[in-house]
Amino acid sequence: VYCDKIRHLVDPPPPHLAGRISFHRLNIKNDSRLEGLIKMADLTINLAAICTPADYNTRPLDTIYSNFIDALPVVKYCSENSKRLIHFSTCEVYGKTIGSFLPKDHPLRKEAEFYVLTEDESPCIFGPIVKQRWSYACAKQLIERLVFAEGAENGLEFTIVRPFNWIGPRMDFIPGVDGPSEGVPRVLACFSNNLLRREPLKLVDGGESQRTFVYIKDAIEAVLLMIENPARANGHIFNVGNPDNEVTVRELAEMMTEVYAKVSGEPPLEEPVVDVSAKEFYGEGYDDSDKRIPDMTLINKQLGWNPKTPLKDLLETTLT
Repeated sequence: VYCDKIRHLVDPPPPHLAGRISFHRLNIKNDSRLEGLIKMADLTINLAAICTPADYNTRPLDTIYSNFIDALPVVKYCSENSKRLIHFSTCEVYGKTIGSFLPKDHPLRKEAEFYVLTEDESPCIFGPIVKQRWSYACAKQLIERLVFAEGAENGLEFTIVRPFNWIGPRMDFIPGVDGPSEGVPRVLACFSNNLLRREPLKLVDGGESQRTFVYIKDAIEAVLLMIENPARANGHIFNVGNPDNEVTVRELAEMMTEVYAKVSGEPPLEEPVVDVSAKEFYGEGYDDSDKRIPDMTLINKQLGWNPKTPLKDLLETTLT
């Protein structure tokens, strides 16, 4: 449990936050202080998780425990003490899209209902058990079901957040620079690491998977609306993403190479990308979702939220 990313807010807090922050460094799975802290609070927001794809099939037990077993006491204490809970899940609970099972040239692949992901309608389709990459999504889905059940049976006031690739400054670690010295971070930090080291960006299986990216500042605005509007947020699951910022991972690599050259003044590499297999990059048991496009109807209807920042702008802010 490290707090490097927020050290500037807590050690010591800046003047405008003095007296407003009480920081407790603890591990939620084995600290007796947890229930007391939840009892003191009006609202609990649970973001504790192992949520790095490289860990899902190399540390599946830690991933399952972190995202399900270790989260159980938080849900339990909130329910028993009538405390509101905002629980962070993931867009990965959707798994694979229906469209991914159709032939690549099938006309239905272009129909939105086969690839746009809707909170209360889209099925959650995971790969086989031997593909341990889905250990994360499965654990996250099960804790969502538990939270929902606590709401239905015991009156827990809850909101579930499904982030779709939030990115921005301090959002991940770069090995040997900040955070853990080893390991494989998420895609934006992986590419940033390659750019800083003047290495080709590694595209897993050709970088054909499609993703949407939302700027962290926009996403935090959505969470603030959930906090400030409990009557409109309670009992709902919300996608928080930006469907306008959809790219393939290969396109993301090309954009980041261009933006980094602009902000750093360094010329791009002659060979900026290199293809690697999923097995080579992530190890045995990796699988992937093809496309993640969030339906934003519900959060717009309930909270009036829409993302604002275009992908190139948020990449420039993040890489600067």
